[in-house]
Amino acid sequence: MIVHLVDGTYELFRHFYGLKRGGGGGPYGAAVGVLNTVIGMVQEGATHLGVATDHVIESFRNGLWSGYKTGDGLDPDLWAHFHPLEDALAALGVVTWPMVELEADDALACAAHEAALDARVERVLIWTPDKDLAQCVRGDRVVQVDRRTRAERDAAGVRAKFGVDPERIPDFLALVGDSADGYPGLSGIGPVTAARLINRHGALEDFPEEVLGERRALALKFKELATLRTDVRLFADVDALRWRGPTADAATVLARMEAPKVLARAAAAARALT
Repeated sequence: MIVHLVDGTYELFRHFYGLKRGGGGGPYGAAVGVLNTVIGMVQEGATHLGVATDHVIESFRNGLWSGYKTGDGLDPDLWAHFHPLEDALAALGVVTWPMVELEADDALACAAHEAALDARVERVLIWTPDKDLAQCVRGDRVVQVDRRTRAERDAAGVRAKFGVDPERIPDFLALVGDSADGYPGLSGIGPVTAARLINRHGALEDFPEEVLGERRALALKFKELATLRTDVRLFADVDALRWRGPTADAATVLARMEAPKVLARAAAAARALT
C-alpha cells in the first residue's frame, strides 16, 4: 500500500491566497479547495491517507524561543477556515490530526515514521514542499511531493537541494535559520558553508568546540526547534488511514459550507470502492 500524508495547513494557505489573488471563492472557498484536493487524491487511487492541520499556530516551540512563529498577523478570514476544514475532512471520512501542542509538521513526521515501520507499506508520500519535512525522507520509500508540480523529492533530491542527507536537515536549518519559523540561524553561515561543515563533522553535537565556539549552545537550541517530533503515536495500525467513504454527517457539514459538489465527488468515490 501507499500512504499519503497531506499538510492541510499548507494546502489551506495555498488555496486561500490563490483565491484572494483571483478575487473569488466564497466564505469557505479555500477550505472547499482543500477538500476537493483530498477527494481528488482518492479518485486518483489513494486508499490510505491522513491530513494534519495546526489552527493554533503556536506550539511547545514558542516556549523554547521567544521569536518563534505565532498567529500574529494571520488574516482572520484565513483563520476562520481551519475549524470548518477540519470538521469537513472528518465528515468525509478522512483521518485528520488537528494539532495543538505540536505542529502539523510534527504530525506528518510522526505518521511517516509510524507508517514506514509497517512492512505492508510500499511507500509514504508526504505532500508538502516544506523544507522541515525533508528530514523525514528515507531513500525513495519515504518522499516529499510538491503539490503544484507533482515532483517527488527522495533522499538524493534532498541532498541535491540542500547539500546534506535528510537526517542532517535539522543541523542544516539550525545553522542557516528558517525565517518562516522565526529563528535566524548563525550569522555568517550560509547554505554552502553549513553543508560543508555538516559533511565534514556530522551532527552539531559532534562539531569540534572551536568550530562554533560560544555560539554552540544557540545552534543546538535552533536544532531543537528544527527537529520534528516522531514520538507521538497517531494511529495503532496503518489500516486506520484507509478511506472508507463519507460519514452520515457529511451532507449536513458540506451543506453548511455550500459544497454539494464535494459531497457528490466523495459519494462517487465511495461507490467505486464497492
